[in-house]
Amino acid sequence: MSEEYQFQISVKTEYIEEQSEPENERYVFAYTITIENTGDLGAKLDSRHWVITDANGEVTEVQGQGVIGEQPFIEPGKSYQYSSGAVIATPIGTMEGNYHMVGQNGAEFEAPIPVFSLTAPGVLH
Repeated sequence: MSEEYQFQISVKTEYIEEQSEPENERYVFAYTITIENTGDLGAKLDSRHWVITDANGEVTEVQGQGVIGEQPFIEPGKSYQYSSGAVIATPIGTMEGNYHMVGQNGAEFEAPIPVFSLTAPGVLH
């Protein structure tokens, strides 16, 4: 059996009503991401790339080192969780992207973040 890198990424989102201002087209969402290493080798989360799209089709791309100021090394069988936020101009939108990872053997690869929705309560029936 060959060793491999394998990461499972899951997301939970929450609408932050008290920080949102719908009358000013400002909708605030929090998200918590869990990155689970289900492979045989550990890797460091080096950087992130997000594509955030609102219901008007406006796309914002965000790139940067690590997440919330950290570049965690995730051992096999372990997970890393963090929370952050996004502000969009509509009550519904999506986020997706990838993490650029550097494996313990120096291999570089992308861990895809599956698309998830940002939805204020009462918007979808």
